Amino acid sequence: MTVTLRPMTTDDLPGVMRLEEELFSPDTWTEAMYRDELSRGDTRYYVVAEFDVSGDEDEPVEGPPVMVGYGGLIAYDDEAHVATLGVTTALQGEGIGSLLLDALLAEADKRSPVVLLEVRADNETAQHLYRRRGFVEIGRRRGYYQPSGADAVVMKRKRVRALSRVGGGRG
Repeated sequence: MTVTLRPMTTDDLPGVMRLEEELFSPDTWTEAMYRDELSRGDTRYYVVAEFDVSGDEDEPVEGPPVMVGYGGLIAYDDEAHVATLGVTTALQGEGIGSLLLDALLAEADKRSPVVLLEVRADNETAQHLYRRRGFVEIGRRRGYYQPSGADAVVMKRKRVRALSRVGGGRG
C-alpha cells in the first residue's frame, strides 16, 4: 500500500468532510472552520494522506488517489497544537496515523518547543499512538467535545532534541 502526504487545499474539503463525518460525528468541524484554518498559512500546517489506487503492473487500476486521512497543526513560537488527526476506519492500524502525526510533529519541532493536543478520553488507540510519540497526560477537560459532551485528555510533548553529540558518547 502506497500512502503519500501532501498539503491540504480547499479542493480537499469535500473529502475531509466525508472523513470528518465518518470519524468524529457528532463532534465534527464544519467546512467553514477548515476554510478558516487553511487561510491562516503562517500558523497552520494541514496535510492529507492519499492512497494510490493505481495497482501494480499485473493488475492496473485507473483512478485518482483516494484520501484516507488528514491532520492539522496550529504552531506559534512558544507552543504548537495538534488540532486534528484522522484516518478512515477501514485503514486504521496500518500506520497512516503514525505517518500523519510524524509529519505534524516534524513541523511542530521546527516552530515550537512544546506540542499540546486533546484526545477523546474514550479513544485509547489514539492515546497509545500519542504516548509512543512522547506525549504525556497533563489534565482532563470535562465535556470538551460538543455536542456529545465527551471528555478530553490533554497531552503534552516537548521538542525532541538530537541524541547524537559531537565528540560525545561512551567509550
